[in-house]
Amino acid sequence: MVVWDMWKKGFYAWEDATAKVMESVLKSPKVLRPSSVLLTATMKAKTASDRAATLFWGSLGLPTKRDQERTLHALNQLESRLMDLEETVKDRGQS
Repeated sequence: MVVWDMWKKGFYAWEDATAKVMESVLKSPKVLRPSSVLLTATMKAKTASDRAATLFWGSLGLPTKRDQERTLHALNQLESRLMDLEETVKDRGQS
């Protein structure tokens, strides 16, 4: 047990020191500025990629992600209405 307690104390000391160093590094403008530029560029590339994929699939006459989501939403609404109707019919049959 003594070895385990010593190991835990050493680990917690290392973790505390590492956390302080990482916090100071990650708050540094020298890290934040390039990171934000990289994130912005990545998000712009992702947006352009999504647009290109939408145009490509749309030009082939296939449903896009937005079309599929719209259809799924309509199906969910229909299912909900059908369940409500079934419940109404069931309640009237019992009365």
